[in-house]
Amino acid sequence: MITKLNLENILFLDIETVPETHHFSELDKTKQELWEAKSRYQRKEEFSAEEFYDRAGIWAEFGKIICISVGYFTNQEETRLFRTTSFHGEEPALLRAFKNLLTSHFSQAKHLLCAHNGKEFDFPYIARRMIIHNIELPHKLNLFGKKPWEVPHLDTLELWKFGDYKTYTSLKLMTNVLGIPSPKDDIDGSEVYKTYYEDNDINRIVVYCEKDTIAVAQIFLRLRGESILGDDEIIHV
Repeated sequence: MITKLNLENILFLDIETVPETHHFSELDKTKQELWEAKSRYQRKEEFSAEEFYDRAGIWAEFGKIICISVGYFTNQEETRLFRTTSFHGEEPALLRAFKNLLTSHFSQAKHLLCAHNGKEFDFPYIARRMIIHNIELPHKLNLFGKKPWEVPHLDTLELWKFGDYKTYTSLKLMTNVLGIPSPKDDIDGSEVYKTYYEDNDINRIVVYCEKDTIAVAQIFLRLRGESILGDDEIIHV
């Protein structure tokens, strides 16, 4: 029962990703061929591999993480607070900074990670990119040999499904139906590529990523039957 979980033991997070290079032509010939093969099913005959490349950030083998935003609950003098912070910059450095947070503050058995569609996207993406950069996986991301009930991850999408595996419900839709302020009031995921490579505006992406992290926490509160956070309860570190 999620109502029995201590909120202070949960690290909420969201990541933003982009293709590993700005242009398809910047990939070496082998990587171009691999992308063409990998993307063939999704793009079918509608797009060439080059035209489809702006979506390459979805795959950890062809993309990179540009921001990881995290949030966690604290109680001070019986006041509920939610603190957020973000890691951005060169991918190896931000991955190491995120790993340091996990190992320093969220490594005990009681600690859990929570994201929306995190089990299918955020958690495996982070793990794959760490391995690519020769970063040893922290305990909370190393799932080798673990049984399903031993995996220390929560997923608000999975919780919302209630055992129904036929559908996908976006973060934006869930916030709408649950009466939570939309995190998509500026840019959305489809605009991150342009905002990063053409506008060079990482700060805008960080704000967007943090809003998504807050939205995940808000959804989790609603799933527990609790009131959502007010603006005065959210602190940006």
